[in-house]
Amino acid sequence: MAVDPDRSSAGALAGTDTAPAASRFQHPETPPPTGKRLAVLSLTALGVVYGDIGTSPLYTIRECFGAEYGLVPNAMNVYGILSLILWSLILVVAIKYLVFILRADNRGEGGVLAMLALLMQGGEDRIGGHRRRLLILLGVFGTALLFGDGVITPAISVLGAMEGLEVGAPELAHFVVIATVAILFLLFLFQKLGTARVGGAFGPITLVWFLTIGVLGGLEVARTPEILAAVNPAYAVRFFIVHGFTGFAVLGAVFLAVTGAEALYADIGHFGTRPIRLAFFSLVLPSLLLNYFGQGALVLREPAAIANPFYLLAPRSLLYPLLVISTLAAIVASQALISGAFSLAQQSVQLGYSPRLTIIHTSAREAGQIYVPEVNHALMIGTLLIVIGFRSTSALGAAYGIAVTGTMSITTLLFAVIARVRWHWPLWRVLVLAGFFFTFDFAFLGANALKIEQGGWVPLAIAAGVGVLMTTWKRGRQRLLEIVRENTIPMDLFLADVGRWKPHRVSGAAVFLTSDASGAPPVLLHHLKHNKVLHEKVVLLSILTEGIPHVPSEDRVECRELDQGFYQVVARYGFMETPDVPAVLQALGRSDGTRRPVGMKLMETTFYLGRETLIATSSSKRRSPAPPTDGAMAAVPRMATWRKKLFILMTRNARSATAFFGLPPNRVVELGAQIQF
Repeated sequence: MAVDPDRSSAGALAGTDTAPAASRFQHPETPPPTGKRLAVLSLTALGVVYGDIGTSPLYTIRECFGAEYGLVPNAMNVYGILSLILWSLILVVAIKYLVFILRADNRGEGGVLAMLALLMQGGEDRIGGHRRRLLILLGVFGTALLFGDGVITPAISVLGAMEGLEVGAPELAHFVVIATVAILFLLFLFQKLGTARVGGAFGPITLVWFLTIGVLGGLEVARTPEILAAVNPAYAVRFFIVHGFTGFAVLGAVFLAVTGAEALYADIGHFGTRPIRLAFFSLVLPSLLLNYFGQGALVLREPAAIANPFYLLAPRSLLYPLLVISTLAAIVASQALISGAFSLAQQSVQLGYSPRLTIIHTSAREAGQIYVPEVNHALMIGTLLIVIGFRSTSALGAAYGIAVTGTMSITTLLFAVIARVRWHWPLWRVLVLAGFFFTFDFAFLGANALKIEQGGWVPLAIAAGVGVLMTTWKRGRQRLLEIVRENTIPMDLFLADVGRWKPHRVSGAAVFLTSDASGAPPVLLHHLKHNKVLHEKVVLLSILTEGIPHVPSEDRVECRELDQGFYQVVARYGFMETPDVPAVLQALGRSDGTRRPVGMKLMETTFYLGRETLIATSSSKRRSPAPPTDGAMAAVPRMATWRKKLFILMTRNARSATAFFGLPPNRVVELGAQIQF
């Protein structure tokens, strides 16, 4: 029996690495950026981090006065809505994310999976088994929700921009959907060129965008300065008192103003916290507030402007230039979510929640710039279907918020656990802060849940589907690993047999990739049984994923010499890195005073991989493997037959190990076997 190597069965979340990664790999603290470097990073962060929040003024005010709420655009309602938007930006973006959540980074990387990997470091001694599994499931679902957000954000952003055609030329209204589909198709088509080429102008474009919307709004505010009274939170409170349940429901539309907040945390690895905070407080927040308040002032002066207050802020002569800038800003916002989905996919592969995917590095200098064709195609199909199905931002607004509010609530929970378990905050402090965050998290979540029937089911359905795939792959790999362990003999016994029977040795080196470094891999036993020879040098290579983003190069490869010309090699990678077996062999080939199999040459080495044929069986026909003792989701339950068949289908469609690990195809030997799964 042979097993295809996959470090997902021995990754950080599976508990192979039992020592906290933070204590194993020590990095010097990187000084915070200053001067010109800080300015450049802040400008770049504008495009990548704030594109989603920046395009929210295209539709937020209009949706707050949508027909389903029945609100009249009078002074009380306008002041109340503006106060809700202002304090949502302050509480959610400024306080929750910029002040607190950004502190919970995993070696500079953010996002739900990075937070989850940080939380899981240290094993069961930190968090008990049942709570640990629950947190992992929540983290996986939060990640799945972000994939749903990645489908909807490009659709609503570009649709919102193109709806400006209806203002300038109503006769062209029927071209809005067609133009949106064309722009999105081209955007996804150009992803293969790489983020550096596609998004080189992101920062300047977004800078122009924020300056434009700030000026447009500021001019209107200057005409009606009394609108600034809406900064008083009493107007928001009064709005709730007067409108009751309707006021609560409107929170679902108000939330559109902060939908990009999760990107702040997910993108800290690219820029650091200081540029992100500087960009927000110096430009993003002032520009957004000026535009929102300007739209409110315009609606008070001309109630009919509620049809599209953003575009009606602009003079007629500037409408089409504004349409062009809006479209470019919407493309930037879409690109940020698409790139984020690529990063999530890479993390999912490395942490063992996804089959191997095609991960193409599009920049020789920036490790984070990748392109994942499978994800790009799935996002493109989903986004185009969303545009064709909903056809307007008003219809799509119902589907937008539920995914982000769900992820934000999960982020708050994981943050609270990290604060308690890793930072050792007192319980009262954790409860007070988490309770404060959950107050508006659950308020927004509840308001968006009211829109499930009108379209909120779409991101939930996407998240449910992605979540099932992720958990099925994780459980299937763990179950397969247990089956392999049942048929693996300890390495010392195997080497003793080799010394006793002395099989014929041929010149050269052989590398056996194995997911379990504790024993002789089945593919090696299979090879020896049928070919009855061994190479002079035999390397047992295991690739493990640590719970940190990047592993220092000096800690990458660990080599231990065994008897009979065997070497046990462990190569460690972070969850933001892609394994590179040829680079590992190059490191092994250098003599540095340790006992390594020096002299290995890539084109003179044979790689042995397992290719198993899985056969799904009912639980009654095969004993469920014993629960592993290696951490995350440790007690693997019996898999339902439909899950087994789904896992087998995913296995068949995964990228080949040869391509994923960068092995020369003409040096690979695959040995197959059937496994009752």
